[in-house]
Amino acid sequence: MEFNDYQKAANRTLFGSEQVLTNCALGLSSETGQVVDLVKNYTFHGQNLDKDELTKEMGDVLWYLSQVAQWADISFDDVAKSNIERLNKRYPSSNDVQ
Repeated sequence: MEFNDYQKAANRTLFGSEQVLTNCALGLSSETGQVVDLVKNYTFHGQNLDKDELTKEMGDVLWYLSQVAQWADISFDDVAKSNIERLNKRYPSSNDVQ
């Protein structure tokens, strides 16, 4: 799936028009915390890493991130491309990622 296609499909499920940015930013923080908690429990508490749950939580992070970009009228493809360009500059000796 292309990032922009994901962004459009995800936006279909965004409800409300007031304080959308704040809601999405807070949701992003909350869902990121759930990812961190899964990793913490695996790393420090000897729990199995539930990949299905991790996938679900990472999907929630992706949804909120896409909607912050949507609110700001930023293409999700542009977010991804910009990030790879920055990584290639930061790590020039690594193989360039396309």
